[in-house]
Amino acid sequence: MDLRLIYISVQAFPELNVPKEYIKENEIVFNISINAVNELIINNNIVGFAARFNGVERKLEIPMNAINSIFAKEVNQGITFSDERKESQEAMNTLRDGNLNQNPQILQEKKIRKPKLRVIK
Repeated sequence: MDLRLIYISVQAFPELNVPKEYIKENEIVFNISINAVNELIINNNIVGFAARFNGVERKLEIPMNAINSIFAKEVNQGITFSDERKESQEAMNTLRDGNLNQNPQILQEKKIRKPKLRVIK
């Protein structure tokens, strides 16, 4: 049986509840393979799982807007998510912080665009 190791690359926002000691350059990579995690849930909003870090089990819920890519290292293939999603997140952060320098209509247009996916080989 050929079991692939599946990884997700996650943008480590300050509000995100992830093990801080594994963050490198504002990014953290998780192995979400069947042998690495328990209780794996993937839906339109989150990737959730339970995993051990230094022997301590933690349950994590990663919002989809924090995921940069999903990939398999051994075959060098995966999917990277578009920068439009990050622009939308930055726009929402700007709104939240009250530093709105853009027209709200422009921000609304950015939010409703369809995501673009790109296959990495």
